Amino acid sequence: MTPPAVAVATVDPQDPREALDAVEDFTERLSTTFDTCYTWNYDTFRVGLRNLYDKAKQNQWDQATALDWSIDVDPEAENLPDMNNPLYGTRLWSKFTEREIRKFRMEQLSWSLSQFLHGEQGALLATAQIVDAVPWIEAKYYAATQVMDEARHVETYDHYLRDKVKKEYPINPHLKTLLDQILTDSRWDMKYLGMQIMVEGLAMAAFGLMEKFSNEPLLKTMTQYIMRDEARHVAFGVLSLEGVYKELNEREMREREEFTYEGCRLMRDRLYAVEVWQEMGLPLEETKEIVMSSDIMREFQKMLFSKVVPNCKRLGLLTPWLRERFHELDILRFEHDEASA
Repeated sequence: MTPPAVAVATVDPQDPREALDAVEDFTERLSTTFDTCYTWNYDTFRVGLRNLYDKAKQNQWDQATALDWSIDVDPEAENLPDMNNPLYGTRLWSKFTEREIRKFRMEQLSWSLSQFLHGEQGALLATAQIVDAVPWIEAKYYAATQVMDEARHVETYDHYLRDKVKKEYPINPHLKTLLDQILTDSRWDMKYLGMQIMVEGLAMAAFGLMEKFSNEPLLKTMTQYIMRDEARHVAFGVLSLEGVYKELNEREMREREEFTYEGCRLMRDRLYAVEVWQEMGLPLEETKEIVMSSDIMREFQKMLFSKVVPNCKRLGLLTPWLRERFHELDILRFEHDEASA
């Protein structure tokens, strides 16, 4: 199989300044503060993390050769069932022409995969910070493999969007807010909690739904590869944080509880594809009302938290305060599901 061509910016290779200027328009900088942590003890203290590192080394893959990029993809086809769209069967859907339905499918696919793409870049940056900040050598080892995983995921989603869908959406503001909070927090355990438990846990559920319902073979296979990596990522967070919250005082625990609740709320709200509705010329308030009251969307939102809630319980975070907030979000029913790791 011939490796796919890589998109290359057209700048003068002899002019480093031109290359820098070419990326500057797309660059956003965040000021971050956290402790970089050396460790001079190379003994293994957490065998589970060392085993996870060994597993990660054995399961690396290259999107250029593992996936069959010669497969033709029609982004306007019913690659995901129309009936899973919250607008399906509503007054707004009935007004679409066949051409508009095809466009809507493409826009929705592009938007969903674009959010995965941007989320994976956030994970790439956050995991690089974890390598610096975490105190155990075996956690540094594993986090370094996850940096590679996340780079591969960014590359894969960018390739699919660029080559097969030919359209990319900007990052959803709710997702951006959560990523900014994770990246700018100075505490190493909050980076784990935000990225490995919440973002990765929600992504794992979303990928699972996409893999289950997609009938596009390249997208399905791609998602299967990524899910295998993501399962390790969530396990990394659970194994690393076990026992940590038993040592915190009441104020420190409340900070983690509030961070978890706010993160879940932001991730719930990021599911509303407002940018797609605008592109399709839909009335925003009416569309949001229909989507919010849709049984399909409510069930989809709940399923996304099927990993987050039991993992919070396993870590000792499911306190009475957080239980009440999860009840408000209607996701507490997942507390008895199987936790990761």
